[in-house]
Amino acid sequence: MCGIFGYVGARSASPILLEGLRTLEYRGYDSAGIYVPGQAPVRAVGPIDNLAAKLTAPLPGSAGIAHTRWATHGAPTELNAHPHLDMSGTVAIVHNGIIENYRELKEGLIMQGITCTSDTDTEVLAKLIGSVYRGDLLAAVREALSFVRGTYGLVAMSERRPGEIVTARMGSPIVIGIAADGNLISSDPSALLAHTKDVIYLEDGECAVVTKDSYEVMTISGKKLNKSPETVEWDVESVQKQGYEHFMLKEIFEAPSVIENTIRGRLMPEKGRAKLGGVERVLDTLVDLDRLTIVGCGSAYYAGQVGRYMFEEYAGLPTEVELGSEYRYKRNLPDKNSAVIAVTQSGETADTLASVREAKSLGLLTLGVVNVVGSTIARETDAGVYNHAGPEVAVASTKAFISQLTVFVLLTLLIGREKGLSAEEGKRIAAELAALPGVLEQYLKNTDNIATVAKKYAAYRDAMFIGRKFHTPIAYEGSLKLKEVTYTHAEAYAGGELKHGSIAMLDEQFPVIALVPKDDVYEKMVSNIEEVRARKAPVLAIATEGDMHIKAVADDVLFIPKMHPILQPIVTTIPLQLLAYYIGVEKGLNVDRPRNLAKSVTVE
Repeated sequence: MCGIFGYVGARSASPILLEGLRTLEYRGYDSAGIYVPGQAPVRAVGPIDNLAAKLTAPLPGSAGIAHTRWATHGAPTELNAHPHLDMSGTVAIVHNGIIENYRELKEGLIMQGITCTSDTDTEVLAKLIGSVYRGDLLAAVREALSFVRGTYGLVAMSERRPGEIVTARMGSPIVIGIAADGNLISSDPSALLAHTKDVIYLEDGECAVVTKDSYEVMTISGKKLNKSPETVEWDVESVQKQGYEHFMLKEIFEAPSVIENTIRGRLMPEKGRAKLGGVERVLDTLVDLDRLTIVGCGSAYYAGQVGRYMFEEYAGLPTEVELGSEYRYKRNLPDKNSAVIAVTQSGETADTLASVREAKSLGLLTLGVVNVVGSTIARETDAGVYNHAGPEVAVASTKAFISQLTVFVLLTLLIGREKGLSAEEGKRIAAELAALPGVLEQYLKNTDNIATVAKKYAAYRDAMFIGRKFHTPIAYEGSLKLKEVTYTHAEAYAGGELKHGSIAMLDEQFPVIALVPKDDVYEKMVSNIEEVRARKAPVLAIATEGDMHIKAVADDVLFIPKMHPILQPIVTTIPLQLLAYYIGVEKGLNVDRPRNLAKSVTVE
């Protein structure tokens, strides 16, 4: 949540800062601001365009910091926008995270005659740093942070030393970019790609001083660290729209290439096996587990629910799925012969990260399914799998979710073949997975029927999604996408649960989206559709190509290609993503940046 960008170098800073904010706008878009030493901060409410309108000319100066905000403490107002200043007006900071003890810190500052004018915890931190500043900004930041409880990705500058940026991290990502004409700081490596692919990731409890020609990293307690740059595998083109109207649409249409990238070098169709270098050294442990727990939040949680069906049905591995926000707080009874898989696109999701640390404290093996190389969860887990889905810019997860499902298929093949999955079945799964990118590429050549159906269903205020078995979590994911992107009231249920309460809501104005591919629960789903029809609710069925019977029981049908049952959820997901997208567009909404949401949830 929120985006940080900083630059110190040879060029004019403010245009670089502004462009950096545009790249980060998906992380927060209620307000934004820029600070260049020697100038007053420039702030604006709303999108980055509003800030750009205030910058009629570049601010003089070759260093500065900037922020785009997703509000936590204080409403989205210009007064609450970052950067914030100390009492002298010479020290400025931008900050991601939450200062949990900001109220008591604020009371202590007031006793010193230091007051705050905003509603934010960040201004308290700015005032605190200023109160201990004696000419050495690094020393002031380190001293101030010794009083702080909470999370922060912090970047600070002083007017007295305009060629120096100080940054620190605790629970909220900070990345330093090493470029030819200066150095940069960001909360997301994707924002640095226009300038460099060479980056340094700060760990929790670390800080750094960055100048035009140098960087120095240390612990907040002062111990010097030797860190060398890593190379980001993405390129700048991957975070551009490339002719699509929205990032969300582009990322949905990237599904075929995402699956190709996820399985590349990992699939052995002729053997019916998968090869995952990141988990090979712990494969024997995985095969002998008594229990596996998958932890995630949002779409990653639903991907984990599909993964549970895969592991239990094809690998014979007892599996549980937990919300990261619950696992970290519940009593987790120690079981040494179990493991935890954390699923997260960003690798920085706060609740999922806390769950990993909880699992490690219990002595459990931890694995990550992560898209961002070098992210905290990728570094802190014992083993894992990178998605290789590329950067995902739209707030609603689409291609990352597809990649997560694909990784679970690979893991199921890997573990299943060691636990009794037959070679014949393994070869069938592997062959169809290898063919899946081509199947989806063909399917996506014409989505006009989905756009047409979306116009009809955009008129409804409510929707219910139902599915069974593998498609129960996909129903929940479809419901989530519709809520996120269109603000439609949407719910989801296992088809068999309709009679246990939820069917009471159905009428002519409450449509049901039924996931009814031809599988072993097909007839049960058709019965559920009949129950819905008896209550006069409109039915939109997502069904297998060639299923003519479904047309007799549904008002509208979107057909999908038939695949192996373990792969069918991946295919079924695509029309649900497109349905949400087209309904959002029909309603005139910003589908890339839904209200009240941010891409990476790094606050608790």
